[in-house]
Order: sequence, then C-alpha cells, then structure tokens
Amino acid sequence: MAGENTQTQTSSPRGGHTLQLPRIVVTGLGAVTPIGSDTTRYWESLLAGRSGIAAIESFDAAAFPVRIAGEVKDFDPLDWLEDRKDARRLARFSQFAVAAGKQALRDAGLSIDTATADRVGVCLGSGMGALGVVEEQHGILTTKGPTRVSPFTVPLMIPNMAAGHLAIALGAKGPNTCPVTACASGAHAIGDAYWILARGDADVVLAGGAEAVITPLGLAAFASARSLSARNDDPAGASRPFDR
Repeated sequence: MAGENTQTQTSSPRGGHTLQLPRIVVTGLGAVTPIGSDTTRYWESLLAGRSGIAAIESFDAAAFPVRIAGEVKDFDPLDWLEDRKDARRLARFSQFAVAAGKQALRDAGLSIDTATADRVGVCLGSGMGALGVVEEQHGILTTKGPTRVSPFTVPLMIPNMAAGHLAIALGAKGPNTCPVTACASGAHAIGDAYWILARGDADVVLAGGAEAVITPLGLAAFASARSLSARNDDPAGASRPFDR
C-alpha cells in the first residue's frame, strides 16, 4: 500500500501527555494473492467467498502429509517487469512485491520523479525471502559442487531484496527497510512505515509484505510443525478460522 503524511492530529497516550502526531492515510492498494493478482479480482473473490487453497501444482507433493496450499496461479511477472531477463533477476517473492507496489502507486495516482524520489520510501517485510532459491542452489552444491553455485544466490534470496527491487523499479530513493518478524512481517512494515512518515523522513512510503515459500522444504517444515491443515480431500474447506 502507499501511505502519505497529510496533516496533524492530537493523540493522548496512556501516560496522559498530549502529543501532536501526523495523520497518515492509505492512498493506494496493491495485491498479489491466491484469489487474485490485483485488488479488483482479490476483492471480488473475497465477496464471493472463494478459497485460494487447492492441490499443489508447482511441485510433486505426493509424498507429503499436506498436499494443498494457497498458490498464486494467475501471476505473470512480465505484466510488471520489463522483460524475461529482468524477471529472472528477481526471486518470486520480489516479483510479487514489485507487482503489488506498482499497483499501489497507480491506485494512489502518484508519480515519482527527480523532485520527489528522495521523499518516497519503501518498508516491505518478508519472513523467509527466497526459500526456493536456497533449496535449488543447495541441490546444485551437493550434486555439482561449490563452483557451480550461482553468484546471484545471495542477491536473490535475502528478505530485503523485495524492498530493494521495488525501490529500484519505482525510482524511490527514500528510506528502505525490511522487517523480518515471521508472520507479522507485513503488519510490522505498515507500522514502521507510519513512524517513517510521522518523523518526517519521507512523504510517501510503500508498505506491506511479500512471501513465496510454497516449496518442498517449506511445506515439509511447516507440516512437521503441525502448522498446516491436512484436509487434502477438501482443499476449499481446509482453512476454517471461525470453526467452533
């Protein structure tokens, strides 16, 4: 999402002191999700009660106790990146971030130029970064040796690369940070973005989160931790957050 500093408001925290805090508003939204790769399709799917959980298609999960997940299936990185070479330079979670960030900027009706670039920041969290890249390159290490490991492994995998690539794609030269706090990363990024704006370090911040960890290792690890539903025969009914 794109957040902007608009005006000031008075806040009275628990200690009784009155503070002048800026009023921060959300002016644009972007989304890449299992039920839609833009905000329009995402919202329509929510209203229709559609589930994004289905049988895993990105790899063979036949041997796993859990064989369902919320995969993003209608996403084409070339809709948001310049060309295939550019797309290959970004791990999937970074591709999601760039797409959602561009959507949010467009939705907000904002443009970034040389006069405003230094006042536009990015605060985008990720819990694990490019886990798939780690798995792929570890496989190369064990089968082909250390000299065959890609020199792009680290730039692809580290969690803050989503925020970095989004800033590069938009030309945003303001503060750039990446909270890494597990499932709370995206929520913390929005909170951190507020304070970046509140203290006047930027006028606009693109904030949110990006993740792409539906991989063999990711699935096996979360399944072993009993964090996932094993309702493989009923994917659409597997997620039941309000079940009695």
